[in-house]
Amino acid sequence: MKFSRLYLVIFFLLNNFLLVFAQDKSTTKINGMTMVASKTTITDANAKDLRDIGSNYIAVMPYAFMPRAEKAQLYFDTKRQWTGETLTGIESDVKTLQAVGLKVMIKPHIWIGSGAFTGSIAMTSEIDWIQFEENYKAYILTFASIAEKNKVSLFCLGTELNSFVSERPEFWCKLIEEVKSIYSGKLTYAENWDKYEDVIFWDSLDYIGIDAYFPISENKTPSVEKVNFAWHGLKATLKSFSKDYNSKILFTEYGYRSIDFAGKEPWDSSRKEVSGNETAQLNLLKGLHESIWDEDWFAGGFLWKWFPNYNSDSYRHKNRFTIQGKISESYFKSF
Repeated sequence: MKFSRLYLVIFFLLNNFLLVFAQDKSTTKINGMTMVASKTTITDANAKDLRDIGSNYIAVMPYAFMPRAEKAQLYFDTKRQWTGETLTGIESDVKTLQAVGLKVMIKPHIWIGSGAFTGSIAMTSEIDWIQFEENYKAYILTFASIAEKNKVSLFCLGTELNSFVSERPEFWCKLIEEVKSIYSGKLTYAENWDKYEDVIFWDSLDYIGIDAYFPISENKTPSVEKVNFAWHGLKATLKSFSKDYNSKILFTEYGYRSIDFAGKEPWDSSRKEVSGNETAQLNLLKGLHESIWDEDWFAGGFLWKWFPNYNSDSYRHKNRFTIQGKISESYFKSF
């Protein structure tokens, strides 16, 4: 009887230790996934799929639209948008994700009708700049309010807006203060891999957000070893930058397409036909994880991207960024 009780005590303590260890491991880093907005709100099953892939954070993306990069108009929460991009849809998806134990980052994006890059947004007059700033502030504060209402863990102030950020620094400093006045969670901003050093307000945020599409390799199928070597130099630069601002770096986006030469220009999302290569995608992801994931200056990252209603019979995304239905999906589950 004494042995039996002792055994039960040991079993109980060991079980709790393992549980705590597992929880610590899963929460040490932001192991995030970027969820593509869908035509309808997501289901409980969609949320569980994201949890079961191994994610602990999900990025949801409310889109706003501009007719042209030099025009002040900015539209959001319209009837023409998919439900998953609207106020109602974002709030519903946040609640569904949180209900299965996932944390959320709300990450606003702008889509320009001409297909122009958001980093090139620039008005042609002071009047237009002021109008655009008012429109952008309304957009951001609206979703910051949703983030606060739903106790969202992380809010992103914008995505890849280099010219806007560089030309209008006073606006951004004021915007950060206004967001902080209504939102009590963590804050970041997502800047492109080649422009993050231009941002002046990192010390006002909780994380340095980088969309990490750094060129890694010009090989058709780079080995994990070569990917590790490529990250060696980048890692030193990022560590130094993190130290300068006394703030951890968060990869607000990272990922690779399942194509030949996927590490050469990882930012390329063009629809041109390219030969599929799942091994290249896998090796690039493994190399990134092995190189920097355990660094103390690194907060984690959000993999780009996941479709809640993915159709495994469709070839639409076979050579795109998603890991769904590919060998990288099994790897991510065990990562």
